[in-house]
Amino acid sequence: MDIAGYLASIFVGIALGLIGGGGSILTVPMLVYLFSLDAVLATAYSLFIVGATSVVGSFSYFKKGLVNIKTAIVFGIPSIAAIFLTRHYILPAISQHVFTIGSYTVTKNILLMLLFAVLMIVASYSMIKKDDGKSNEEAPKRQSLNYFQILMQGIFIGVITGLIGAGGGFLIIPVLVNLLRLPMKTAVGTSLVIISINSLMGFLFSLSHTSVQWRFLLSIAAIAIIGILIGSYLSTKIKANRLKPAFGWFVLVMGVYIIIKETILK
Repeated sequence: MDIAGYLASIFVGIALGLIGGGGSILTVPMLVYLFSLDAVLATAYSLFIVGATSVVGSFSYFKKGLVNIKTAIVFGIPSIAAIFLTRHYILPAISQHVFTIGSYTVTKNILLMLLFAVLMIVASYSMIKKDDGKSNEEAPKRQSLNYFQILMQGIFIGVITGLIGAGGGFLIIPVLVNLLRLPMKTAVGTSLVIISINSLMGFLFSLSHTSVQWRFLLSIAAIAIIGILIGSYLSTKIKANRLKPAFGWFVLVMGVYIIIKETILK
């Protein structure tokens, strides 16, 4: 299964490079099912892999001036605070045995995987649905920041990132485009920066109660980074809007599979 896991690692990076998001949502299932890691440990490892990969992916956007630093800071501060509280207080507070229905017991690991499956299904919808044809590529004349809305969205993204180790790019980009009126390319670049900061800070917050196998973790991260470089190159040759729905269907199937595996097949 290790070989399949390493192949999946490069696929995660390629998907990120090709469609600008969504690939990282496969990281936790890959670590749990292909490398047989505990779900809680997998969320910590995922934070590092997603963060390191997003840092590399954001470089080209920085060079092109497609990162809104002010938005990244305003959005990032409540997210980081929420991640800290989630990793330090909420996640440890979840009991190893959450509840029992008949002969079926929902453990902490099962709960996290089910939450992840629901998130995958939500993410798949955003990838499968057709664009309305109104691409927000032109910069707005004036960016008006609704700080309360940004605060609430940042907290929500932070809790999701802290709980299940996903970058949440598919959640962040619609907020940046629809709420903050950023051009799409700037939204993608800014999202990668937010994901980088959130994920790496989340990993740092996990170090005090996580035993890290650095050789394994760095090898997976390196393979995913190679994948995002390949995906970024392929994105100049292949139109992402053709691949995104297909990848969305794949994520949907994976989400349904996880629910079946963690409930019916247990």
